[in-house]
Amino acid sequence: MNLREQRAHFEKTKKIYERAKLKFHGVEGYDVYNASIPFEWKGKSYIYGRVERRKDWARSWVRLFQKTGKDVWSLVPNSMIYQLEDPYVAMIGKEIVLGGTHVRYKSGEVDTYYGYFYKGTDLDDLYYFTTGPDYMKDIRLVQLRDGRIGVFSRPRNKEIMRKFGCESQIGFTIIKKLEDLTGDVIENAPYIPGLFDKLEWGGCNQAYLLDSGNIGVIGHKCYNEVNNKGVTIATYMNIAFVFDIKKHRALDVKIIGTRPCYPKGPAKKPELVDCAFTSGIVMRKDGKADLYSGIGDVEVGRITIDYPFAGHGKIVTK
Repeated sequence: MNLREQRAHFEKTKKIYERAKLKFHGVEGYDVYNASIPFEWKGKSYIYGRVERRKDWARSWVRLFQKTGKDVWSLVPNSMIYQLEDPYVAMIGKEIVLGGTHVRYKSGEVDTYYGYFYKGTDLDDLYYFTTGPDYMKDIRLVQLRDGRIGVFSRPRNKEIMRKFGCESQIGFTIIKKLEDLTGDVIENAPYIPGLFDKLEWGGCNQAYLLDSGNIGVIGHKCYNEVNNKGVTIATYMNIAFVFDIKKHRALDVKIIGTRPCYPKGPAKKPELVDCAFTSGIVMRKDGKADLYSGIGDVEVGRITIDYPFAGHGKIVTK
């Protein structure tokens, strides 16, 4: 089945046990969307959110919020402000790593963008330590069993289109320590074959070490579709797959969420009405998973789904 057929099958068979929107306090007049997954740090629950005015584009800040109720998050006063988009977090050793996209302007136009990375043990005092390759988003890290670090890349360029017929690839490589994370290492990560068909694109959004030794990946897959009004709709969907490190291949690739799975709401632009930009999952005590996603480039949604890596091992927690 092609991606559109897979989506149609998913919509007929999906199981959504709970759905909600997240509420954010302390940034009134701004939207919060494309957030990190919620994470625990020193006994408290936090989330990083992309903060932006509805009328703006590529003019975002990343801010830290603390959980103050079910699906309710409040701005942490005087916390660091990052000129980034689409934040994500990873726990590497005893440090937290914050990544996000930094957009560079030239003569009033977007010139390029990079992944920026910060690390530390104090959320109020993270240190910048490296930059990803030119024009690359969705770089993700995961700690492996032997202490090394898995790195997922996401090149998207004309050369990819020319060679593969799709808009992007996902690559994977391994480094020994955070100091080894460089633009060249990320750029040269070998591609994972077979993830994208003609004109599709996507990336890894959050990676989880499984007790099988493989990696569970929560990501996104996308395609464009022209609606009956002639508007080109960018369809973003939540996906999952298991990455077999030894064989360098993706297993059990599947859709786990689409925009209609989440509560109804506005979109930043008409072409983003079908956009669910994945954050990742958080496991629940009942064995199901809460899947978090940006919706419409305006809000953050949460749905409860079955564990997406069933049959491939459990997520390793420290």
